[in-house]
Amino acid sequence: MEIKHTALAGTLESSDIQFILSQGKGININLDSQVEKQFGKQIRKVITDLLAEYDIENVNVHAVDKGALDCTIKARLIAAIQRATDTKNQPNWEVLG
Repeated sequence: MEIKHTALAGTLESSDIQFILSQGKGININLDSQVEKQFGKQIRKVITDLLAEYDIENVNVHAVDKGALDCTIKARLIAAIQRATDTKNQPNWEVLG
């Protein structure tokens, strides 16, 4: 999938994460997080796994983390991906019973 334009999702509130996606060469992740030493590797894994799931290979990702859980990271990144690629209602949403 191709990034068509720059898109933003999320807030800078506590327990949230804000993503800005733009066109790029390869996958470039710029992570700004106060807990990067403890959780940076996991946050980057969630981001790269979801980008792979959407088959996105060329993107600049700017993420400002304020202590978001994995489920919030996924939700915000899916919103940003759908906005940046002009897609809606992709089957990647998952409801666990």
